[in-house]
Amino acid sequence: MDGKRLLHPRELQKRAAALAALLGHTDFALGCEPRHDGSAHLEIGEAYDWVVTERGQELERRRTTDPDELLYWFLCGLTSSMASDHEVRQRRSGEDPRRQLFAKEVALLEKLSPGWAARRRREQAETLARYPFADR
Repeated sequence: MDGKRLLHPRELQKRAAALAALLGHTDFALGCEPRHDGSAHLEIGEAYDWVVTERGQELERRRTTDPDELLYWFLCGLTSSMASDHEVRQRRSGEDPRRQLFAKEVALLEKLSPGWAARRRREQAETLARYPFADR
């Protein structure tokens, strides 16, 4: 893509695990094989491919040569899952669940990278521009 030398999967895993550990996850792994359960896995060729498969179907594929971009995609998946778990435990009647979920995602990403948190905040704002909060 842009001629960058790609990192070895072990180095990517080391970086991902160190970041996940900051969030209390000591067993985070970048999967390199599809599990076909809606989770993402890593494929490396001329670039990094972040691939989501479910039931034998490829649902999404993103490509980059930037290891930080790849790590952002994987760690956003982790923080989204953590934020969802938090929201379910702290659910507030009548409140759009995305209020807590979005805030928790950003708070978790802030622990990893202020730039990632700002980026996620912008992405959330784009979503909310199309689909505003709907409190009941």
